[in-house]
Amino acid sequence: MKHAILFLAYKNIDHLVEYMNLLDDDFLFYIHLDKKSKVKNDAVEKLQRQKNVVTISREYGVNWGGLNLLKALLLLAKEALKNKEIGYLHSMSGQDFPIKSSKEIKLFFEKHKGKQFIEHFPLPTFRWAEGGFNRLNYYNFYDVFNQKNKAGALFISALLKFQKIAGIKRKPIESFSDLYGGSVWWSLSSSCVSYVIDVLDKEPKIMQRMKHTHCPEEIVFQTILMNSPFKPLVFGNSLTMVLWEYRNGNSPAILDKSDFPKVLKSDKLFARKFEYPVSKELIQLIKKEVA
Repeated sequence: MKHAILFLAYKNIDHLVEYMNLLDDDFLFYIHLDKKSKVKNDAVEKLQRQKNVVTISREYGVNWGGLNLLKALLLLAKEALKNKEIGYLHSMSGQDFPIKSSKEIKLFFEKHKGKQFIEHFPLPTFRWAEGGFNRLNYYNFYDVFNQKNKAGALFISALLKFQKIAGIKRKPIESFSDLYGGSVWWSLSSSCVSYVIDVLDKEPKIMQRMKHTHCPEEIVFQTILMNSPFKPLVFGNSLTMVLWEYRNGNSPAILDKSDFPKVLKSDKLFARKFEYPVSKELIQLIKKEVA
């Protein structure tokens, strides 16, 4: 059984190379680089020379919160599903890293074959503002304006406030009676991902409705799977270690060498976030541990 790593990245090409070199030939890599990113052609060529890189795409310009991240993920998933040897697909950001060896990761999925690992919780939820329905009930223009830009963030916020004051509300999603949310970083079997894609292909109105929805990648997979025959096989625990605290200028925390004891004790298979130069020493410690 082979594994597909679906990378959604926009920088840190050397980090992706470190990740790929840590795993063996049973791991294949499908990469989407943000079309807006400043990654140079020589860096892309470096990626292409790495072992087991199958696809590198720059199809979409990805704004945080917009629909294009989900589109990029689906593009990579469709490419991976062409290989019938692939048993599991793993969605990853370009700031993730394995914290277990190739052997341990493969043994885990052989032992849990058929099980689906994706964080999920019903909506409304205390985890998200307004139970999460502000993501769905209003037009969120993250694909039009870049949240990372100060002016863009102000436009998004102002348009959201205007809709609430004016009483503008979008129609409910008709395809599902129960809605779910959760993290976009998951590990799912090829049959499970294929099911999600089939549903989206048969019901294009789902993706149409996701336009101008805030972070639809955190809703679509969970909602489809929890309204499907796969529901009994879906486990709510993520396989990625994340420290939800503000540290090293970011929340979740940018991991550093002080986190190595937590990495050693963790039963997770992957971790995030890694950023250079803060995480460099930690990465070297992990490599020595799991190589």
